[in-house]
Amino acid sequence: MSRRNLTILGATGTIGVNTLDVVARHPDKFRVVALSGQNQIEKLAIQCRQFQPRYAVVLEADKAATLQTLLRGTSTEVLVGMEALEFVSALPEVDSVMAAIVGAAGLRPALAAARAGKQVLLANKETLVMAGRFFMEAVREHGATLLPIDSEHNAIFQCMPREGSGESRVESRKVLDSPRSTLDSRLPIGVRRILLTASGGPFRTRPVETLKDVTPEEAVAHPNWVMGKKISVDSASMMNKGLEVIEARWLFDARPEQIEVVIHPQSIVHSMVEYLDGSVLAQLSNPDMRTPIAHSLAYPERVEAGVNWLDLAKIGQLTFEAPDFARFPCLKLAYQALAAGGAATAILNAANEVAVAAFLDRRIPYLGIAASLESVLGRLAGLPANSLEDLMAADAAARREAELLVAHAAQK
Repeated sequence: MSRRNLTILGATGTIGVNTLDVVARHPDKFRVVALSGQNQIEKLAIQCRQFQPRYAVVLEADKAATLQTLLRGTSTEVLVGMEALEFVSALPEVDSVMAAIVGAAGLRPALAAARAGKQVLLANKETLVMAGRFFMEAVREHGATLLPIDSEHNAIFQCMPREGSGESRVESRKVLDSPRSTLDSRLPIGVRRILLTASGGPFRTRPVETLKDVTPEEAVAHPNWVMGKKISVDSASMMNKGLEVIEARWLFDARPEQIEVVIHPQSIVHSMVEYLDGSVLAQLSNPDMRTPIAHSLAYPERVEAGVNWLDLAKIGQLTFEAPDFARFPCLKLAYQALAAGGAATAILNAANEVAVAAFLDRRIPYLGIAASLESVLGRLAGLPANSLEDLMAADAAARREAELLVAHAAQK
């Protein structure tokens, strides 16, 4: 493979750090052109000194000033603001963009990369959850290549028939002249359904009646994966899996009933695709994000990722079970939002960001997360989703409603 130039958005987060780990193993194959970060400025400065990107981007002017001081004597130019993120995502010399900014802030630069026809390595869930139809239309219209980074979606990508995934699928499908219904979708010929695996998180076997006492420390203690606090809480509530169901709908053109969640505590089978003839193809590997990252960075080739080799004899057994919606109401809410269409998934995502932050700050209890989401979805039902502006308005409205609910709960 020829050397690829990279922009890494969210370089200081878990995905960004793992991406740079893979990149460092193959300096002959990858070159970093731009890095972005937000809060961990010293960490970003260390990364810049190691990889010597042309640009480093932060969102706030005071942090940009700090970064400039830390990078004095280097050739890295510090940029600031959302427009700067869009700029480095669309640079002519950039081949691939790792879109790993957490939250709604990652939408605009991911869209900029798609509209510039880049190879988009998508780790930002909110891009598809908030604006799946518009983002996929941008990918198709501008000839971008979309590669999923989530271990589950990357596994599905690898198990799909070639004509039903990745760049071939992007190239073969035309952009529709009119908006498509959320339910107007089709899996590749021969595919029956997608099986998304979930670890079940730290509360898979905990008595349901004790969930009201869950602390933030317990919620972020994932049994298999090392992740940030927000995504760890989402994993505990299985909202993370609900968001992945919504992502899978757009990535693979599947209807909600064609996407089934299966709890798999060992996190070795990362997802499966079932075919009409009864065959089920699965992708297996140790739970290490460097595997899907390396797959996407080098696609369609393969490179060494630094992960431990899988020893099935040592693992001993792989088990599966159905999720319990009473234990994981957030997963049920995600399916309902997807079926409702319109702006419902954007509303769900925004309300969840507010509720999880409130839980981590101890302003609401763990069970208050699902209760807040259900309430916000009910209050804002029917908001339009005819444009990106509509979706951003729905996102803002959901955040306001969720903040009001949190404030009200805190007063009790």
